[in-house]
Amino acid sequence: MGVLKDKVVLVTGGTGSFGKKFIGKALTLGVKKIIVFSRDELKQYEMKQEFQDERIRFFIGDVRDKERLYRAFDGVDIVIHAAAMKHVDACEYNPFEAVKTNIHGAQNIIEAAIDRGVEKVIALSTDKACSPVNLYGATKLASDKLFVAANAYVGEKKTRFAVVRYGNVVGSRGSVVPFFKKIRDTGKLPITDERMTRFWITLDKGVQFVIDNLERMYGGEIFVPKIPSMKVTDLAKAIGPECEIEVIGIRPGEKLHEAMIMEDDARHTVEFNDYYVIQPELVSLAQEQTNGGKALADGFAYTSDNNTEWLTIEQLKDLVEEM
Repeated sequence: MGVLKDKVVLVTGGTGSFGKKFIGKALTLGVKKIIVFSRDELKQYEMKQEFQDERIRFFIGDVRDKERLYRAFDGVDIVIHAAAMKHVDACEYNPFEAVKTNIHGAQNIIEAAIDRGVEKVIALSTDKACSPVNLYGATKLASDKLFVAANAYVGEKKTRFAVVRYGNVVGSRGSVVPFFKKIRDTGKLPITDERMTRFWITLDKGVQFVIDNLERMYGGEIFVPKIPSMKVTDLAKAIGPECEIEVIGIRPGEKLHEAMIMEDDARHTVEFNDYYVIQPELVSLAQEQTNGGKALADGFAYTSDNNTEWLTIEQLKDLVEEM
């Protein structure tokens, strides 16, 4: 049953789309106990009705509150850090709140994990952390840097930290899919630019990628899956084939194309069959990860517009119908 068997696992932001899917999977993999750590008591109440399993514990708390994390991490073996402010507009209009949650919260997770003797921490990141153009991406880049550097900060303690970075999740809360579905009866679907492309991953694959990297991690890596790209116009055609596409212009903080690895990171990245590993530059804990991997060519960049794998309109229809 692997890395989760007989472990006590805590998920920050555990009532979110990822958290619920991860917890459902973890319960089938022999966890000893799983702790849902989040701020919203109503979502915890609803989740408790959905997952009636005696191994689940619910813990009201905020990653901004270090003392609460210290209490929550008591006896925990593995932490999955999924809590974040992640909506671009909300971060732009509430910048200090985004910093408190995404950056200060990351620091609190690191310090509590080290002091409480947690074995492994994986933090969820985003393609928007690569060459960020908005505050959300900038806070997540800072968070990624903190989790990588934490492997040096830890000293002689046993705790190890890694990051998983992937693209848009099909149908997650706040994503464009439920929005398009909601308004398609109007006969119009708004997109910001006809050239726009995005990376795309299903929730199931995102969860499995995290579990796989709990097994692989040595500490300090940023794991990046090889996933397909899609054109936003194709997504609109898949959801509302009869709808008119209305181009409304790029919003503040929005990119035409997303990136997960840029040239500077590529110099210390190794490639495997279905994923990449961005190696830590300041610590040497993860160098065994190069075994079986190959170096990338000079000037390599992994962006949503230069991808080798693309989702067709028919494939997008199938993904949307599965939701």
